[in-house]
Amino acid sequence: MTTHDIRQRYLTFFASRGHQTISASSLIPENDPTTLFTGSGMQPMVPYLLGQTHPLGKRLTDSQPCFRSQDIEEVGDNRHTTFFEMLGNWSLGDYFKKEQIPWMFAFLTDELGLDASRLSVTIFAGNKAIGIDRDQESEALWQEAFRAKDLDPEGRIFAYDEKKNWWSRAGIPAHMPEGEPGGPDSELFWDFGAERKLHERSVYKDQPCHVNCDCGRFLEIGNNVFMQYKKSGEGFVDLPNQNVDFGGGLERIAAALADTPDIFLIDVFAEALHVIESLSKKSYRSDSIDAKAFRVILDHVRAASFLIADGVIPSNKDQGYFVRRLIRRAVRFGSRLGIKEPFCLSVAKAFVHEYVQAYPHIAKQQEQIVREIGAEELKFRKTLQNGEKEFDKLFAQHSHISGQDAFLLYATYGFPLELTEEIAEEKGQQVDRETFKQEFKNHQDLSRAGSSEKFTGGLADHSEETVKLHTATHLLHQALRTVLNDQVFQRGSNITHKRLRFDFSYPEKMTPEQIQQVEAMVNDQIQKDLPVHFELLDLAEAKRRGAIGVFEDKYAQLGRQIKVYFIGDQAMEAYFSKEVCGGPHVEHTGQLGHFKITKEESVAAGIRRIKAELS
Repeated sequence: MTTHDIRQRYLTFFASRGHQTISASSLIPENDPTTLFTGSGMQPMVPYLLGQTHPLGKRLTDSQPCFRSQDIEEVGDNRHTTFFEMLGNWSLGDYFKKEQIPWMFAFLTDELGLDASRLSVTIFAGNKAIGIDRDQESEALWQEAFRAKDLDPEGRIFAYDEKKNWWSRAGIPAHMPEGEPGGPDSELFWDFGAERKLHERSVYKDQPCHVNCDCGRFLEIGNNVFMQYKKSGEGFVDLPNQNVDFGGGLERIAAALADTPDIFLIDVFAEALHVIESLSKKSYRSDSIDAKAFRVILDHVRAASFLIADGVIPSNKDQGYFVRRLIRRAVRFGSRLGIKEPFCLSVAKAFVHEYVQAYPHIAKQQEQIVREIGAEELKFRKTLQNGEKEFDKLFAQHSHISGQDAFLLYATYGFPLELTEEIAEEKGQQVDRETFKQEFKNHQDLSRAGSSEKFTGGLADHSEETVKLHTATHLLHQALRTVLNDQVFQRGSNITHKRLRFDFSYPEKMTPEQIQQVEAMVNDQIQKDLPVHFELLDLAEAKRRGAIGVFEDKYAQLGRQIKVYFIGDQAMEAYFSKEVCGGPHVEHTGQLGHFKITKEESVAAGIRRIKAELS
């Protein structure tokens, strides 16, 4: 059974239980200034978990690609990746624990055939300080599930506090802001066997073992989140509806099914792994000294390919910074393997081929993926050469490399700390990591201060000014397509209560006349006080009626309903703008005021950015 088979079986399993399959959202959150990436399967679902009605109903399922930038440094072991797929099923005020727990157990053991005796689960132990008791209902349901397989539940169910078995985007209850949803969760673990822990080289061989330890024996493969509560000023209150949010790591489930603790040995990595082996003239082994280099390249090139396919171009800021960092780390670890020529393109093409059936959009964007990865790799190879030269200069001056020197190499030349340390070690020196970390922290503090205003407000709060600017963005999008050409498409946006920022595809700098035309066209639609309304359409109908949308091919499958906002005269069907969007918007354009473009600039090759305000 391949990883793609597992994905399809999961979707079919829940479809047969009344769930509608929703298409994956972009890795770049739409109109959410609180985060750069879609880092979990539930992230696009937050409005619905908070009570908004989903157009497809109360039972939903999907497989959502995710990217977690904070995990970049973790990649290199046998289980961490920055990019992964999260299998999900949701109940929005419909079923709850007594359905979810038996279903998930049945999917893993009956549908996939995993050995139930090698599964363990955790539950929330309760917290009197926040007034929430032990999750005895989940505990009883798991006991019943194990007994149905003639297994003694003793030693298979573990209770942990909120640090382990409480879920919210903000973490533990004390860190949750008011209005944030959360609740107890129940995690599932696969046991690879005691020999993993007892291996003679394991640093854990003499320590007690449990499902949440780091010995490598247990792997978390899924988490049932029971969204029951919302943080308020008085503590935790019940949500209007009790919701289920399951997230299962597709690659981890595949690793469990293959009974390999090394995720990079599952089938989706096989073709790309073969490419790296051929170029490096080395064979991959989980316990080899080169394993980390193989894993970093596999993860980083796959992640960069999917991010570029979703419109992120390597750059020095925002999402683009992480794409650049992924590619550069892959190049550096390729040099560790002795690969002399550019190689990332070949690895990226292998991943495009692997995922073409599951995610056709990645094949459609192959040309751009190849162009951006290839250019970034060539550029960084020069950076490596320049960094090595600068290293030699600094070393000649000081006879050592200080923490400040290491940070200078990192910040100015993009020279990774690990590479600085390796070269210093060859010369019998050590780099002061603590000083480097302090310099890096100072740099981060300055960066955060500079970006704090950028991410103030936003559609997450649905304030009046933000909603106005959101509607203005639709007018701007259409005006650009009218004035420039109909090949202009949105490539990202960020909206606060003070201004909008809109990225779009266009190869040239706009002339002052074009900017003036766009501005005048938007203000003309505002003065006409056009009505704004939405309709729920399937994708084919939306396209037939001329609707445009960001990543529209992934909003829905044929036959699935999506929300399309129309700006213009409904009776006459004379619309200025028709765009796929989740909302919200004003009811009439006359509410917007005066539209003013404050800046037009380049973001990356072929991508322009406009900043604008309403007054």
